[in-house]
Amino acid sequence: MGLTGGCSTSPSDPAQITHSHAYISYWPPASEGSGLRLAVKDLIDMKGLVTTAGSEYIAKTSAPATRDAECLTIARERHVVFVGKTNLTEFAVTVSGKNSYFGTPINRWNGRDKYIPGGSSSGSAVAVETGSADVAIGTDTCGSIRVPAACCGVYGLKTTFGLVSTKGVFPISAKYLDTVGPMAADLPRLVEGMDLLQRGFSGRYYNAVAAKPSAHQIRIGRLYVGGTDPAIDKAIDDALAAKGFRVVKLDDHFKAKWDQANIDGETIALSDAWLNDEKYTNNLQIEKTTRLVIAKGSLDYATNYKAALKRKTAWQRELRRVFQQVDIIATPTLKSLPPKLPIFGSSIVFEWLVFNSQNTVAANFAGNPALAMPIPMPPQGKFIPRTSLQLVGKPLGEAELLNAARLIESAR
Repeated sequence: MGLTGGCSTSPSDPAQITHSHAYISYWPPASEGSGLRLAVKDLIDMKGLVTTAGSEYIAKTSAPATRDAECLTIARERHVVFVGKTNLTEFAVTVSGKNSYFGTPINRWNGRDKYIPGGSSSGSAVAVETGSADVAIGTDTCGSIRVPAACCGVYGLKTTFGLVSTKGVFPISAKYLDTVGPMAADLPRLVEGMDLLQRGFSGRYYNAVAAKPSAHQIRIGRLYVGGTDPAIDKAIDDALAAKGFRVVKLDDHFKAKWDQANIDGETIALSDAWLNDEKYTNNLQIEKTTRLVIAKGSLDYATNYKAALKRKTAWQRELRRVFQQVDIIATPTLKSLPPKLPIFGSSIVFEWLVFNSQNTVAANFAGNPALAMPIPMPPQGKFIPRTSLQLVGKPLGEAELLNAARLIESAR
């Protein structure tokens, strides 16, 4: 169960720099066409490597992992080519994708300027967007797969809570929110990635395709989120209408429940991050923004944590009610297009602005699967911007989500 593809490189290795800071450690494949290239977020243990969690302090003070995380078992059995450990925000607690020590993964969303790659699975998104990996494994606690997927114009799947083992994954909210999922530049690769995380997934996917080969058979519950750019809403509505999905507008009652679930999920995530990482809050070797986010968790834990947990069952019950009327819920992944990276670096204010633009936490709070997929918007000259559609499914409904995405793609 040793490394495949080479040895670890240091953060200053030129090979890493050429990969847009997507990687903390990178191992070029031995040859072209040697098989599927898999990148792994450096929140996930790989035997023989330090799991840095995106932190200079952890990188310099922790011992290498003695075994792989359980989520890598299938990939090891199939002798997949591992190409590296991908970059992330420190301790996976911020959302812009910035990392001042390992370098911020470069997301040239319009082909020219530097935009945020999104966090925390920033390196995983950039790795598949730039083509240095076919599939990347990320983690998602509040949107950490879907937000970078949205920022970088790729696919990201948050799996049903508990479906994929998180043993050997650096915890944020292991008891309530943490999940492991695949990211890829296209849907076929995403299916391959999911098949590395759940045995027999490809078969489940093809069964879902056979069961509902037409969009007319699928009921989409469309949720409109306050503060969303109207152009994003229009792009999503056009994409759903183009293929003929049966679209049902979800009412204000459900929207209020959704908004509360986003708040409650955030409370649990920050509180649990504080419970796990409180020991770092006075460590000056940890980034200031990271320490401030962790410190906020202490306040949330003291004031809102127990109440938020008590509302979890009611939220799951509300979703079950809605899923009796629709098959899938559709929302924007982000309320706005990704912003450019700040010239003078990130700050706690900027991180909260980005966090408030995401619309992902409610799915984590319930434990349901959710997919982020790119959707084209009207051209800006020669440039065609992309927004991101989020599809939320029933528990264990990953195959159905990917089938719906296939049908949306075919409408283009």
